[in-house]
Amino acid sequence: MDDELVLLGFLVVAGAIMVGSLSANRRHEQTTRRLNLIERKLDALLDNAGVTLAEPDMPEVVDLLRQGKKVKAVKTYRERTGAGLKEAADAVEQLSARGPL
Repeated sequence: MDDELVLLGFLVVAGAIMVGSLSANRRHEQTTRRLNLIERKLDALLDNAGVTLAEPDMPEVVDLLRQGKKVKAVKTYRERTGAGLKEAADAVEQLSARGPL
């Protein structure tokens, strides 16, 4: 009987944790979708106004590129800017394409 109660308690706790996790994931996905929409709108407004943003000064990223550490440069760019993988890879590629670093 005691083993059954312990098992039942464990199952209840595990179920509660799963429900809480699913709810948190759902909120995170909703927030991500809303943020992506806001970013697209902001990009459209900037494009329409003819405004371009300068790339942030990233000496550590440039140093990594000089060392031939492109993957680490992309990772560092992402950490510093919060950019996604494609955006960071494109930015690092543009840095390396500018010529001698």
